[in-house]
Amino acid sequence: MTVTARYPSLAGVPVIISGGASGIGEALVRNFAAQGAKVGFVDILAERGEHLAAELASAGQIVRFVRCDITDIAAYQVALASLVAAHGNALVLINNAGHDERHDWQDVTPVYWDERMATNLKHSFFAIQAVAPGMIRAGRGSIINAGSISWMIMVPRLPIYEAAKAATHGLTRSMARELGKHGIRVNTLVPGWVMTDRQLAQWVDSSAELLIDNSQALAGRVYPDDVARMALFLASQDSAMISAQQFVVDGGWAN
Repeated sequence: MTVTARYPSLAGVPVIISGGASGIGEALVRNFAAQGAKVGFVDILAERGEHLAAELASAGQIVRFVRCDITDIAAYQVALASLVAAHGNALVLINNAGHDERHDWQDVTPVYWDERMATNLKHSFFAIQAVAPGMIRAGRGSIINAGSISWMIMVPRLPIYEAAKAATHGLTRSMARELGKHGIRVNTLVPGWVMTDRQLAQWVDSSAELLIDNSQALAGRVYPDDVARMALFLASQDSAMISAQQFVVDGGWAN
């Protein structure tokens, strides 16, 4: 990871990140910790989360990990409360957790629908509900919801995921209105096809490489740090008058 910009307004700021143990989430944790923020993150992957937190703490950074299944809202609220107790009221919340599991629309059951929505949308609202009161008391804050270009470019075999990610921007805009008078900004950060370990292992073959080359306006690939750098800007006071927007980091793919 290379830190390309320093945001003084992030130093010492309590930040909470969901899904922070791998992929984009790990990049978020690393980048915010490098800025001197007090980072708390949750993930279902206990071993990876504990290893990441220990690594960064050994480097003198302030990082705390809590193992949590974000689809269990009661347990998630307890985890959020523990991070607030450790670091203070969160002034940055990044609702990053999600999973783009492929599925056939004809096989979807009500139970599967609910589980996918819980994984990709529901937890974001209840995390906002849990931490926003602390931001209101502080008179400021930044909430960043993770979107996806998948619904914009109509990726097949992802109807529920795409519905959740399209709805995420609706959540962003509605909560930006609800919270804006309290000095709280809410935005959507929309990654393109990001070269995480999981994507490289499962989906990025030679045909995918060709598709990316033909679809992105920019040459090269989007990496987790590219997404994290936009998150740093949206979390910092440099974006103090930006809210209810979506910011696409996709190499110039989606319309």
